[in-house]
Amino acid sequence: MLNDLLPLIARGDNGAMEECIHLYGDLVWSLARRMSSSSTDAEDIVQEIFLDIWKNASRFDKEVASEKTFVMMLARRRLIDRRRKSDRTPKSQLLDESSKNVPQENDLDRLELGDEFARATQCLDALQSEQQRALELAIYHGLSHKQISDHENAPLGTVKAWIRRGMIQLRDCMNVQTLSKGAF
Repeated sequence: MLNDLLPLIARGDNGAMEECIHLYGDLVWSLARRMSSSSTDAEDIVQEIFLDIWKNASRFDKEVASEKTFVMMLARRRLIDRRRKSDRTPKSQLLDESSKNVPQENDLDRLELGDEFARATQCLDALQSEQQRALELAIYHGLSHKQISDHENAPLGTVKAWIRRGMIQLRDCMNVQTLSKGAF
């Protein structure tokens, strides 16, 4: 049934939407809670995310990404938009707490994502420290390239290069590990 829900949702199938919420709700909630200032904000944004999924399910292309990836990218984009709009948390406070909020290998998130999270964490650990830090600030904290540049006191072009090279290396690492396990 994986990669079959979003096409059904695009056709207006309420049952498929309920199944999508059941399958991805906890995962979306954990990301929303990590990137929101409060549980109330996280609850609101989770509702908005699933509304976005309902409205944008027709954009899903299983040749480009899995359903899980599509759902999480929509969630991440919505969370980043929300953070930029509200921007209630002072940047210095957010950045000082960044190391507390980055998921560790033993967190509940690893259990929710299973092997994929463990592989991604292993691949992330293999990156250069600058690439790791830039990707963590972008992914886990939703910071823009400019904000990362300011925080790391590095030129914007350098930050963009760190993120781009890091993403390429992560993709390659994930593909190699997936292929070595026999999955295509």
